[in-house]
Amino acid sequence: MKFSKKSRAEAGIPTASMPDIIFMLLIFFMVSTVFKEFRGIPIRLPAARQIEKLPGKRNVAYIWADDKDRVSIDDKFVEIQEISRLMYDKCNDDIAPLRIVSMKIDERANMGHISKIHEELREAGGAALNVNYSTKTASK
Repeated sequence: MKFSKKSRAEAGIPTASMPDIIFMLLIFFMVSTVFKEFRGIPIRLPAARQIEKLPGKRNVAYIWADDKDRVSIDDKFVEIQEISRLMYDKCNDDIAPLRIVSMKIDERANMGHISKIHEELREAGGAALNVNYSTKTASK
């Protein structure tokens, strides 16, 4: 009696579910990635001994002011007279209403210019009066 030789099973990695795995990874990274929204203008922040982080970055408007009396909101240069209208519109947005205004002011900025920005924020009213000043930590 003659026995036939059985064929050996090849050891390999099954690739049938590879597209599913790649698709799930792609969706995971798309959902979990956060892009920085605004870059602002180049400024040198003042130092502070004690700082406190904002509770969240949602519903926060960032205002940059430099030493050349330029003002930037949402990566767009604006005139001082436009600030109250822009902030009023952000406060009354139905989808994402403004909660905090974070001001990033150059340490060499003219305080008269900053006072004008404050007056415009007062005219906007509402959440535009909730102002946070960004600083960097002072080295000890």
